[in-house]
Amino acid sequence: MDNQKKNNQNPNNKNNKQGFSFIILVTLITSILVMALYQFQGEGAESEITYDKFLEYVDKGQVARVEIQNDQLVITMKKEKGERTAKEYYTGVVKDDTLSERLYKHHVVYSQEIPDTTSAIIWQLIGTFLPIALLVGMIVWMTRKMAKGGGMMGVGKSNAKMYVEKQTGVTFRDVAGQEEAKESLQEVVDFLHNPGKYTSVGAKLPKGALLVGPPGTGKTLLAKAVAGEAKVPFFSLSGSAFVEMYVGVGASRVRDLFKQAQQMAPCIIFIDEIDAIGKSRDNQMGSNDEREQTLNQLLAEMDGFESNKGLVLLAATNRPEILDPALLRPGRFDRRIVVEKPDLKGRVDVLKVHSRDVRMDETVDLEAIALATSGAVGSDLANMINEAAINAVKHGRNAVSQADLFEAVEVVLVGKEKKDRIMSQEERRIVSYHEVGHALVSALQKDSEPVQKITIVPRTMGALGYVMQTPEEEKFLNTKKELEAMLVGMLAGRAAEEVVFDTVTTGASNDIEKATSIARAMITQYGMSEKFGLIGLESIQNRYLDGRPVSNCGPETAAEIDKEVMKMLKDAYAEAKRLLSEHRTSLDKISDFLIQKETITGKEFMEIFHEVEGISSEDKEGKTAERIAMTPVGNHEVQEVDTEIGSKEIESEKV
Repeated sequence: MDNQKKNNQNPNNKNNKQGFSFIILVTLITSILVMALYQFQGEGAESEITYDKFLEYVDKGQVARVEIQNDQLVITMKKEKGERTAKEYYTGVVKDDTLSERLYKHHVVYSQEIPDTTSAIIWQLIGTFLPIALLVGMIVWMTRKMAKGGGMMGVGKSNAKMYVEKQTGVTFRDVAGQEEAKESLQEVVDFLHNPGKYTSVGAKLPKGALLVGPPGTGKTLLAKAVAGEAKVPFFSLSGSAFVEMYVGVGASRVRDLFKQAQQMAPCIIFIDEIDAIGKSRDNQMGSNDEREQTLNQLLAEMDGFESNKGLVLLAATNRPEILDPALLRPGRFDRRIVVEKPDLKGRVDVLKVHSRDVRMDETVDLEAIALATSGAVGSDLANMINEAAINAVKHGRNAVSQADLFEAVEVVLVGKEKKDRIMSQEERRIVSYHEVGHALVSALQKDSEPVQKITIVPRTMGALGYVMQTPEEEKFLNTKKELEAMLVGMLAGRAAEEVVFDTVTTGASNDIEKATSIARAMITQYGMSEKFGLIGLESIQNRYLDGRPVSNCGPETAAEIDKEVMKMLKDAYAEAKRLLSEHRTSLDKISDFLIQKETITGKEFMEIFHEVEGISSEDKEGKTAERIAMTPVGNHEVQEVDTEIGSKEIESEKV
């Protein structure tokens, strides 16, 4: 009931009413001015004539009526043919005793008004001063509104959207894969519900919590869930809502927002994309004074309210590195909640949440889909579930199958199949060998991920074919051997083209780009180069967005890094050519089968591979080994830690 009353007292509603009042006032003033102008225009329509001309008209019988006033005679002429209205004239009052007899003689209706000087003066005063008073009143009213932060037409008013109770329709039950973030926010919600439980121990409510993470991980969804769980007023707006072309408007909107929130405390304020106003301040020439004023006002407001009033500020960003340090200190944003990409269990939970209302058959295995979508965020998984449901309807089924889900994964990752693109037999053969080269090298290396699917059907995102590899388990670390195996596998497509056709094509451009990126990261970030050792030569900026590396070295070192990258890629390419040359028969057999089928599964691929290579089931099981094995202590003598920096490291095993 109290919340309903608060809702009825919503400041946003008051703002709307004030806006309507302003419009009505402006309309009223405009109407009065128009009527006054019309009246003046009407009065100006009367023409002045001389007294003798007036008498001439009377003698000719052209005057119909005369009104004798104190200072003038108002003359109304008789209508002539074709005239819609009678003409009116006026002339001055002349002392003429014969006028009444002349008017009576020519049957002119005449009258004389009784002078009322008081009312005349009053009406004259009203007509003169009323418009001025209305104009002054409007100016004073607008000045007060602007002084209070409203600004012209409510420019400085906060345009935050307010939710009450469960109007968002989202609770913590709808958020999956972010258990740590939910736990941190659950404490805030519980504090708002039961403040006495915490204050009795001496705990204070956190003033603010900053949600940090990549796009699509569920930061805004978590905020909406807080709104649904807290059952207190919830103000939601974007950081860009404070930005305006007028100087001082942003700061005014911040003041108005916190004023509204304090009136409705306990409540929650959520500012999405706070980096729009929270960028670090500097003294550069290109600094934005309006944005800095807005930030300064936000800092002042966060220091100005007491935490025991139950006012909590939530903010979300995917660029925490550019935020001002004063904004991030304890006492303003006390908690920094990281909303990362979900792990395997998190992806399974997210898929379960989004598939809650989707009909699925018995073939669906959400864990297999989660394994195939490593690195996907919550929005990606929600999109995949929706695409799978659309695929099921398109194929005339009333339930989603595992095939629909895998097809949806492919649609999100590489696009839809291009049925209208017809490749020549020669190009189909080249693409087939290229993709089988990737798959075969992956099967030959023990540190590679198993193959799930091979296809040479073109996709809408530009791929003429691709190999889908699914890890057997979730990985949080990659060993040096695994990264080297990735390089060999990525360059295996180009190597297959050269081994079979003795030439190369443009189809390996994306493979080369990815391989170069991994090789450079191994040298500059992971310390996996014997030449440079454990030196950090690059740092990552915008970690939650593009993850662009920024060089921390001079031009000479950068040139040496390029040489080391070229050497690493050259060795990987040579290894790929060696493996494919040694298993040329398997390469030809699998490629011929792929040309016929266009798409084959990982199981079909491995069956042909084992058949050609003559690998039995016992050999398959015997190849299983630990991913990372420990080196026995007895195999090495303990040496003194007096090794020079340039000493030779232990050579890595061959891939």
